[in-house]
Amino acid sequence: LSGVLMMSVTPTRGCLLDLPWEDILVPHILCHLPLQQLLSLQRVSKSFQSLIQLYLANMRCFDSSQIGPAIPRAAFVNLLKDNEVLQRLALQNCSDWLTDRELLPVIGQNHHLHQIQLKGCAQLSRHALVAISLSCPNLRQLSLAHCEWVDSLSLRSLADHCKALEAVDLTACRQLKDEAICYLVQKCSRLKSLSLAVNANVGDAAVEETAKCCPELEHLDLTGCLRVKNDSIRVLAEYCPKLRSLKVKHCHNVAESSLSILRSRGVELDVEPPLQRALVLLQDVVGFAPFINLQI
Repeated sequence: LSGVLMMSVTPTRGCLLDLPWEDILVPHILCHLPLQQLLSLQRVSKSFQSLIQLYLANMRCFDSSQIGPAIPRAAFVNLLKDNEVLQRLALQNCSDWLTDRELLPVIGQNHHLHQIQLKGCAQLSRHALVAISLSCPNLRQLSLAHCEWVDSLSLRSLADHCKALEAVDLTACRQLKDEAICYLVQKCSRLKSLSLAVNANVGDAAVEETAKCCPELEHLDLTGCLRVKNDSIRVLAEYCPKLRSLKVKHCHNVAESSLSILRSRGVELDVEPPLQRALVLLQDVVGFAPFINLQI
């Protein structure tokens, strides 16, 4: 497709731009091209530059990974300056250049966003999350993994204004404690997926409140939550009948006595039963798996 486009800009084949831009080129042709190639097309002529700018203004999804992590600040601002219809925004691992100054104008003019990915964007501040909460009432999915600037006040703002949230990733948001998580789940009862992984401040109170407030919960990641214990896992089993997966690796206070309830229901767990773990370790030591009657 890109080859056809490039041939179409020659004088002998200059018919591409004669097609209706908004009815044909933007929704049916340009949408199939990688963003990197579209940006290259801007340099062909002034007419192509205008066409690509029209496309960018009507783009529903922007994913920085299509360009690369090192987007110049000015280029990012220019790409989205006219866009007010974004539905998905993915800016993961843009910590080298993305700050509030670049992000807030984009958030402020796009009120239809329902997916935002900010994993690893370390230079943002709590103001970014407040802006998201005030501008994106229809937000469904939000990833703030490894964003240590997320604090309890900004999370409360999110909970107050984005009650349709279904998936939130708070992995390694180390400022957050049980109280902030409890407030979030009380307000956002539609949650289906929640990650609280790698947070030593999260304990049983947050897990139990999540279980009681979010009956639609399907996926919960508690990896490395050292304060989580058996009691909260039992509450999770009692209140979340739709739970499909639970991650508790490195949760040293969670034992098989509570996990077995979920295991019997077919919930996917990231830790093996004790006997299975022992067999794996034994196989590593002796080089083969001994036969054991598991029905004994």
